[in-house]
Amino acid sequence: MQVFNVQGMTCGHCVRAITNAIKGEDPAADVQIDLAKGEVRVQSQLASEQVIGLIEEEGYSAKVV
Repeated sequence: MQVFNVQGMTCGHCVRAITNAIKGEDPAADVQIDLAKGEVRVQSQLASEQVIGLIEEEGYSAKVV
């Protein structure tokens, strides 16, 4: 399980955008998002750098926790 700190997530649209971006690259990925903590947890075959890139493409800043 990879954990990322993501800045800028505020609503359900943010959750859907990030989830869809990650699942678009890895349909089997398990994506859990905690808006209150600003955390995205990802169980995936994707490398951390790939996940960060996908999150940043959606307009958010992300880093590994």
